[in-house]
Amino acid sequence: MPGIMGRNKKQDLVLVIRDADMVAAALSRALAEAAPEERPGLERAAALVESTAAATDDQLRARWVRSRLGEVGFTGDLSSVAAVKALRQAEPRLSLLAAVQLQKAAVAHPE
Repeated sequence: MPGIMGRNKKQDLVLVIRDADMVAAALSRALAEAAPEERPGLERAAALVESTAAATDDQLRARWVRSRLGEVGFTGDLSSVAAVKALRQAEPRLSLLAAVQLQKAAVAHPE
């Protein structure tokens, strides 16, 4: 039965889920107990988590859009209609509205 429980519905909402704070806490605990030879790698990982945690929701959406477009081989202009089409092909459940909003985030936040 199409449409029951949203199975075939297009999605207008895209949530950003953040768990960087949990990862940062785990890295802090690991650093506190680390042997000297382990510290450089853990310190680098902690810095990467910190920089990712500082990203805005729109920056995370932009990264996700670029990632999805890259996976389907899209190399064109992010602001084009072709980019929206490629994004919707990569994620068929996205509505046109959601795809356009995500595209705008990607255009507004270049890498």
